[in-house]
Amino acid sequence: MSHLNLSKKLAVVTGATRGIGYAIASRLLEEGAHVIGTGTRPEGSIPTGCEFRCVDFSDLDHASIFAKELSEIEPDILINNAGINKIDSFEKINPEDFDFIQRINVRAPFLLCRSVLPGMKRKKWGRIVTISSIFGHISKEFRASYSASKFAVDGMTAALSAEVAGDGILANCVAPGFINTELTRSILGKEGIADLVSRIPAGRLGKAEEVAALVAWLVGPENTYISGQNIIIDGGFSRV
Repeated sequence: MSHLNLSKKLAVVTGATRGIGYAIASRLLEEGAHVIGTGTRPEGSIPTGCEFRCVDFSDLDHASIFAKELSEIEPDILINNAGINKIDSFEKINPEDFDFIQRINVRAPFLLCRSVLPGMKRKKWGRIVTISSIFGHISKEFRASYSASKFAVDGMTAALSAEVAGDGILANCVAPGFINTELTRSILGKEGIADLVSRIPAGRLGKAEEVAALVAWLVGPENTYISGQNIIIDGGFSRV
């Protein structure tokens, strides 16, 4: 049941076909927003009621074309969720892979943020949330490329907030820890998850719906003053 009243708000959620992005798109729909969700495959599955856009953010032309569309339709809410990760030792990182990750995780959010600002400034209202990670806060071995991208979006968001908060635009990052998604399960396996859960104070993996609830609140009418923050949601993992 809707309680945040996002009716008449147009929201864009990138990477909305699975996991956290799917949960965010679903929650914003429940709150009454009109939602456009992106995915990389034309047959991508998104929540019923979403408009779908097939966008490959690794392709500079695709990203630029979509950014131009956003500048024309002037969304009220932008959720930068699409992202990729690749695990490798620092010495073995292929520079092309490093650039590929930054192109999707950093350059695309930069382009999209820039494209929505004129409309948000005109309306004197806008909400931007970029999905970061605890590895943009504490990092970890074999995560140099990914961590670099997530530290980058944190800094970018802080700078953006400083520039536009006076225009009624609030920009934040949300940094999930280990969330129970298909991707997490496939990477860690049952034994890996069991070991990880033993080190999370909350005693379990997070739920994509919990991340979505936080994001929905940040872009809703009850948030009028939180901006420029990187809010961690990890069951206490990064504090112990």
